[in-house]
Amino acid sequence: MFTGLITDIGRVAAVEQRGDRRFRLTTAYDLGGIAVGASIACSGACLTVVDKGGDWFAVDVSAETLRRTTLGAWQAGSAVNLERSLRLGDEMGGHIVTGHVDGLAIVLATAPEGDSLRIDLQAPEGYARYVAAKGSVALDGVSLTVNGVAGDRFWVNVIPHTQAMTTIRPAAGGAGIAAGSRLNFEIDVLARYVARLQEWHQ
Repeated sequence: MFTGLITDIGRVAAVEQRGDRRFRLTTAYDLGGIAVGASIACSGACLTVVDKGGDWFAVDVSAETLRRTTLGAWQAGSAVNLERSLRLGDEMGGHIVTGHVDGLAIVLATAPEGDSLRIDLQAPEGYARYVAAKGSVALDGVSLTVNGVAGDRFWVNVIPHTQAMTTIRPAAGGAGIAAGSRLNFEIDVLARYVARLQEWHQ
């Protein structure tokens, strides 16, 4: 379980065709405190550490995850939002994020709005009903508040601190996002259960 508050931006150091795919990611984390078998959210996808070194850890990614997320497009140098799993007693500053990506949201437009970056997105097919104004979504693992909804489209505003600490920032130098970018999308777990209860009582 995670909060959607990113604590490091890692980089893909190597891609191996081992199993479906293995990625080696560099990080500023103290790997001495991360055990093989630990869970780390990598741009929103909960992955298991299968090996590690002084400044890197490796994860294996299944074919299903490659199909459902942006991880299939990762290559050496790709920037990756990282968050370690929530520990009992940690501050809950974002929202409950499971690391189970529901699909890909498409960036329709980006524009500065005051000091923030407004991002207009299209929800994955079948998931618009889970998105509510002032509710939460995770985009590439980042917990964000939904500012408005119109059909299957919604928008968020990203403050300068979040832009500085994550990959959710204007495109520049081959990094960041722009119209046409695809982001790993996870709905609020509470919205998932409310919708299921509504279905049950219909």
